[in-house]
Amino acid sequence: MKKPYEDFGSKLFTKDVMSEYLPRPVYERWLNAIQYKEKMDMANAEAIAHAMKVWALEHGATHYSHWFHPMTGSSAEKHDAFIEPDRNGKPITRFSGKTLIKGETDGSSFPNGGLRQTFEARGYTYWDVTSPAFIRGHVLFIPSIFISYHGESLDEKAPLIKSMEILSKQATRIVNLLGDKSVTSVDAMIGLEQEYFLVSSKYFEQREDLVFTGRTLLGENAPKGQDLVGHYYGNIPSNVVHYMEDVNDELWKLGVYSKVEHNEVAPAQFEIVTHFDKANIALDQNMIVMETLQRVAKKHHLSALLHEKPFKNINGSGKHNNWSLVTNTGHNLFEPGERPHENIRFLVFVCALVEAVDNHAELLRFAGSSAGNDHRLGSSEAPPAIISLYVGSVLEEIFKQLATSKKINIEKEVQYFTPLTTLSAVTKDYSDRNRTSPFAFTGNKFEFRMPGSSICSAFVNTVLCSIMAESLERIADDLEQYKYVQDIREQALGHCQRIIKAHHRIIFDGDAYHDNWREEALRRGLPNLEHYVDSIPSMLYPDTIKLFKTTEVLSERELQARTIIVQTRFIKTINTEANTLLKMVKQDIMPAIVTSINHLSHSNSQSSYVQRQINDLETNLDALDAAIMTLEHKLGCVHEITDLEEKARAMHQQIRPEFETIRSLVDQMERVISKAHYPFPTYTQLLFEL
Repeated sequence: MKKPYEDFGSKLFTKDVMSEYLPRPVYERWLNAIQYKEKMDMANAEAIAHAMKVWALEHGATHYSHWFHPMTGSSAEKHDAFIEPDRNGKPITRFSGKTLIKGETDGSSFPNGGLRQTFEARGYTYWDVTSPAFIRGHVLFIPSIFISYHGESLDEKAPLIKSMEILSKQATRIVNLLGDKSVTSVDAMIGLEQEYFLVSSKYFEQREDLVFTGRTLLGENAPKGQDLVGHYYGNIPSNVVHYMEDVNDELWKLGVYSKVEHNEVAPAQFEIVTHFDKANIALDQNMIVMETLQRVAKKHHLSALLHEKPFKNINGSGKHNNWSLVTNTGHNLFEPGERPHENIRFLVFVCALVEAVDNHAELLRFAGSSAGNDHRLGSSEAPPAIISLYVGSVLEEIFKQLATSKKINIEKEVQYFTPLTTLSAVTKDYSDRNRTSPFAFTGNKFEFRMPGSSICSAFVNTVLCSIMAESLERIADDLEQYKYVQDIREQALGHCQRIIKAHHRIIFDGDAYHDNWREEALRRGLPNLEHYVDSIPSMLYPDTIKLFKTTEVLSERELQARTIIVQTRFIKTINTEANTLLKMVKQDIMPAIVTSINHLSHSNSQSSYVQRQINDLETNLDALDAAIMTLEHKLGCVHEITDLEEKARAMHQQIRPEFETIRSLVDQMERVISKAHYPFPTYTQLLFEL
């Protein structure tokens, strides 16, 4: 019998595989490129390409692909066969170092914000040396970045890698200045919690709203929702268990450590959690996870929904982003230790993050959101749109004392308790868990809970790394003027004190779901950007432009391009929802209502109930017809707007409210018309008939 994890990493070009297939000098040169950012010469690239090809062919691959993440929110791939003719026309396999390092594609066909045009379409993919290649099906996938002919980033990953490098540089400076000279690099590590829904594929295919938009635009609540919380951590349905087994099997072969799976709060909602890894690798793995969830679902006659809010009035789905900083020597810089008030390094890094988050709260609000996330945030199921930090009671007390004095006295550092008489004492967690906070310290990492389930996690972490690097650089520049470690530590604590005094407003340990918090946040001067379109302009704030220019992560031109891309995507998203809603109502709902009216009329019943039903349906049908005409008229007017920012705001302010008007009317009629006449699978079927 095969062991459960016997095939783990069997489809991944790991370090062990490279060590086996490569000459030792080539392998060591690759390691140096990874660890010390040394350049890879063509001779070594040729050797790696040959080894990669041999390994891939042995595992059944016939094609290769530079796999990258354009600004579409998903990944992209083009398959090229290893086979080609030799001089005599006979088939041979070839894969050169040049081909491994660099590929070419049409940059104008991907979202580019004006950086590429059809007459200047050249775009290039470059191998991400740090992320291992993998085999899926018959294709060897080579994780890559995507840039234009002039070097501008056309993807999500290139800026992330730049931000990781600048963060590593500044974090290493701080650690070295505080006395640890053994540290040569610091990695941003992330662990992602991916939520999703599953529905029967036969029902999914009958719902054009799910097919085209990823969410239900119509639908009355099922009699039972999530009120009893019976689904959370409940028994997983047997067919879903088999599905999860297949998902895990695929992910483990690809070297993805899928660690946790469980029922979420809402019916038909689930979660998969992967292990921490370096940010760029974790990004690749999460894209693989999302693709695997959707692809494997089809084999089980299911459909995986990654939209943030597929169903109204029950919880939506997020992608919690757990973020930490780890040195090359294995130390977590957010680990407080037993005496956190004396751990200067820990305090410096936490305070630097406090400053960074407060300075760039609106940019973070933008980075974690999308059109779909508007339906989720602030709904007593996800954090509000107001950015705040939760640090726990111990850190809160440390900061409170630090604001007035550098001498901090914390009596209780480590607490123990015994939950059962049969168990020995265990350490009490460093802090409680505030589920309402968008950005929470959870013991040795920070959990950013705002990101939506469908987003590519790259830009969230690009922002986190960049703003942290900016804050650390300010501190390091000052500390470098001091010669002795004791003086440096004293000055570092002074920076912590300065930051807490200036930025304590961002720290909040209360219930962020409560309306009182909105009033309190206003008094504190914290931004409250309730809707996604309100946050998009933060991309071009002077502070944002300065941030990315100073860190050399994104140029102003690249920021302008990305702003155009997200505005365009938002407009197209709402437009697609509008067109889908119009089609469903006009072609299916309204004829169904007419059928129901005719059915009642032909019954020849004199019942007052029947007459009342007919009258109500006719009244609602006329109201629905008027609402449809209003939406069509407003949609036409909005399409006349040429300015993208104005058009995006109009889509949000003028078009979205009409969706709710139409939905309310349709959902009212769903309650009364016969099941035989209602044209779509209901919430009961979608959520409770897996």
